[in-house]
Amino acid sequence: MLTKTIKYTDYNGDEREEKFLFNLTKAELMEMELGTTGGLTETIERIINTQDVPSITKLFKKLLLSSYGVKSEDGKRFIKIDKEGNPLSNDFSQSAAFSELYMELATDAEKATEFVKGIIPSDIDTSEVNNNAELKKFIESKEK
Repeated sequence: MLTKTIKYTDYNGDEREEKFLFNLTKAELMEMELGTTGGLTETIERIINTQDVPSITKLFKKLLLSSYGVKSEDGKRFIKIDKEGNPLSNDFSQSAAFSELYMELATDAEKATEFVKGIIPSDIDTSEVNNNAELKKFIESKEK
């Protein structure tokens, strides 16, 4: 689980600083892998190799919103859906905090890698994410 402290200015012009939680379970990662034609890993490699900016943008947004939630008070659940069945990420995606974080991840390869490693369960090997020089090179090329 990743806790991100985000400083932003809300739509009333007030400066805020809040902590937000992000997490993906093994089951969610498996669903993403199996639910993507050719697999998520292969899709990411294809996006990087073809320098497909629209696709990498969509992927970052999907990872960001799919991983957003709140921890239950007893720590037994990571809640991503409200009592009416709506994703909590709907509200988050409409906030200035989302925009701040999205821009940070889209423009900083190190922070993007750190985010992805942080949302993956700790007992999954993240060395491939950390060592993915192609992803880093791709993001850095878009920083210019």
